[in-house]
Amino acid sequence: MGIRTVAVVEAVKGVLVLLAGFGLFALIHHDVQSIAEQIVRHFHLNPAHRTPRVFLDLAERLSDRRLWTMAVLACSYAAVRLAEAYGLWRGRRWAEWFAVVSSGMYLPIELYELAKGITVIRLCTFAINLGIVLFMVSELRSAETRPALHD
Repeated sequence: MGIRTVAVVEAVKGVLVLLAGFGLFALIHHDVQSIAEQIVRHFHLNPAHRTPRVFLDLAERLSDRRLWTMAVLACSYAAVRLAEAYGLWRGRRWAEWFAVVSSGMYLPIELYELAKGITVIRLCTFAINLGIVLFMVSELRSAETRPALHD
């Protein structure tokens, strides 16, 4: 896995969160509760079960103000991920440091989640982030012996 692979992973995360942010913007001034109920019905989910109930309860509490806030936060997060991806793709050392910090800060949370119960998604998320951190630390250590190209 090279630095450009990490850049692609970060770019994909950025694009996915950006799309989610745009989706939240699209829900403003709409009946989110009704849309959530349609989704639950479409997938033939029992609204009395835990996960659909959590989803429906969340939709019921979403106001336009909360949607705006969530959408802006999602777009801000996406901008950070995309800036990191750009920096990694262009070989910027600041982006390598940023990748270590930004991926590493999730590891304690992911370990906590794994301690609550191992799932494939939790395990994969932890493994990917740990892999990125270890790889980027290795790259930074090897960079100490060579001059910076693009800082």
